[in-house]
Amino acid sequence: MTRVTVWNEYRHEQTDAKVREVYPEGIHGQLASFLKEAGMDVKTATLDEPEHGLTEEVLNDTDVLIWWGHVAHQEVSNEIVERVHRHVLRGMGLVVLHSAHMSKIFIKLMGTSCDLKWREANERERLWVMDPSHPIAEGIGEYIELEQEEMYGTHFDVPAPDELIFVGWFEGGNVFPSGSTYRRGNGKIFYFQPGHETHPTYYHPDIQKVIINGVRWCEPVKRDYPVYGHSEALEQISKKN
Repeated sequence: MTRVTVWNEYRHEQTDAKVREVYPEGIHGQLASFLKEAGMDVKTATLDEPEHGLTEEVLNDTDVLIWWGHVAHQEVSNEIVERVHRHVLRGMGLVVLHSAHMSKIFIKLMGTSCDLKWREANERERLWVMDPSHPIAEGIGEYIELEQEEMYGTHFDVPAPDELIFVGWFEGGNVFPSGSTYRRGNGKIFYFQPGHETHPTYYHPDIQKVIINGVRWCEPVKRDYPVYGHSEALEQISKKN
């Protein structure tokens, strides 16, 4: 059974009545609900818990970490970022959602600013499937239509992805690489753009399906982390003058 930890800064839901109305159990609670229904072993963690809920024990028991953040990126401890980074390199999967593109952990893994264009105009988004053979797109038609979403537009300052799964088109004319995968060390990363806090995006069946597929794709490969540093010869080296 896939072990998932859903991390959410959990600030909007406590201070904004509109967000609380959409996600009364928190964004993390809604994400956890459909992942549990998919048969996964799910726990949640939030910013204000000790060690942000991401202790070594929790991460050791996590196959895939989901990250949602927006207004409190800078409140995340650098020590915890280093801890998560180490676990990703050693094989833990990471699903980065919506505004978590500006999280410390995603920026560290990408090595760029991860900035983009944005607009809150309640406009329609159409997510086109660019790689229909990819496991993350399994069960999805040619596109996903969302009645309202926050616009994210290019240029998106990230490295070229290993795989581009979705491209989003917005009613106002912008486009965006909305679903991309990366590999860092032994770990796999899936960035997925939809999920503005005032829209019910995470109730949409196809969005849920993509996140479930993304978690399964990010599951770690069961192998040891490579050993780096000085290495003894495997064969006898002939003496040379």
